[in-house]
Amino acid sequence: MEDKKRGTFTGSIGFVLAAAGSAVGLGNIWRFPYLAAKDNGGVFILCYVILALTFGFALLTTEVAIGRKSKQSPLTAYKKINKKFGGIGTLATLVPVIILPYYCAIGGWVLKYFFTYASARGIDAAADGYFTGYITQLWQPILWMIVFLAFTSFVIFSGVNKGIEKLSKFLMPVLLVLVIGISIYSLTLSYTDTDGTLRTGLDGLKIYLVPDFTDMTFKEFFIILMDAMGQLFFSISVSMGIMITYGSYVSDDTNLMKSINQIEIFDTIVALLAGLMIVPAVFVFMGRDGMSAGPGLMFVSLPKVFSNMGKIGSIIGVLFFLMVIFAAITSSVSIMEAIVSSIMDRFRISRKKSTVIVLIYALVFGIIVCLGYNLFYFEIKLPNGSTGQILDVFDYFSNNILMPLVALITCILIGWIAKPKTIIDEVTKNGEKFSRKTIYVIMIKFVVPILIFALLLQAVGIF
Repeated sequence: MEDKKRGTFTGSIGFVLAAAGSAVGLGNIWRFPYLAAKDNGGVFILCYVILALTFGFALLTTEVAIGRKSKQSPLTAYKKINKKFGGIGTLATLVPVIILPYYCAIGGWVLKYFFTYASARGIDAAADGYFTGYITQLWQPILWMIVFLAFTSFVIFSGVNKGIEKLSKFLMPVLLVLVIGISIYSLTLSYTDTDGTLRTGLDGLKIYLVPDFTDMTFKEFFIILMDAMGQLFFSISVSMGIMITYGSYVSDDTNLMKSINQIEIFDTIVALLAGLMIVPAVFVFMGRDGMSAGPGLMFVSLPKVFSNMGKIGSIIGVLFFLMVIFAAITSSVSIMEAIVSSIMDRFRISRKKSTVIVLIYALVFGIIVCLGYNLFYFEIKLPNGSTGQILDVFDYFSNNILMPLVALITCILIGWIAKPKTIIDEVTKNGEKFSRKTIYVIMIKFVVPILIFALLLQAVGIF
């Protein structure tokens, strides 16, 4: 039957945009800016860019090549490389299974904020306690989560080229235009505080981009380095089965290295622009104190920034949250596709049936996540020192434990068991040049495993 076929991307552009769409999600638009703001701006950016060209490149290349070589989703792909390492596929598939419900819950928050601004009620979103008041409601967060999940499921239901590729080819150029436009506007802002202090967007740009190592301790630098490395997992969608899945849809004659370089460039530019949109604007209206808002930067601090902009702030608010919706949808589609594809490959059932199964699962657990702020509310101390609720527990287990663990075992498999030649041969199978081959071998065998081990130690509270 037609719907049992796995499907393929129609060309390299479709693959690059879909993979970039996966990478450019809430991790870049939401998480990257607040980490950059928290971690000394320029120092975080410097660490991130260096890691993206080395650490991120090695993991991204490995996963895409495993996908194309095996023509399988993560649940079954690793077994094709080495039968004894099939268990990594289960761990890799668990990551999107855990992430999908809470990602859709956060996607629902974004939809709520977009419609708040679209209905000219942006002033409400800027009020103290608005965000907390919303997420602690019983029904509204659930309804918005269902809307977000329904749209994600519809795209997956439509297939690889008619759903994922078609959506990415439309949304990614629009998203890029919005990001660039808002970033440029952010740099033109200025504000005079009550004490007469003038702050401009260019001042915020300097803080954001120029590294300042003054009085920085080694421990502080290590935390920034670990934050930048942890962010890369989100930014390039590795260790969650997505790039293996998308790699499995790439044709054998595609220039894999060229496509990987394009994904890397696209993603890094959008991540930097996301920070450029947000960090200077927050600095202008709220100073350095506003930059320490953490995860609340997008839902608490930014609405206050838009409010301070006057009438234009309402328009910027609409455009900003529209852009975040686009970014969130392309990522949620990739997360859901990794699970659906795994079910299709492992159990040999159709795309439509697999999508329905995942939809029901995500709906049930998405509701549980939403209820984690009211009916099921609790607070638990996590090993990394933070305090969390249901969403935070899901996030901690998937992102701080499973993703580094998958990456570490993958490095052991490719670096020492199957050997880097397995990936190098796949990347160069059509005679293509592997320009960073030496860097790749050093990273996958030595550097990446050591860094990931340090990240795991930090996650369990040892560092």
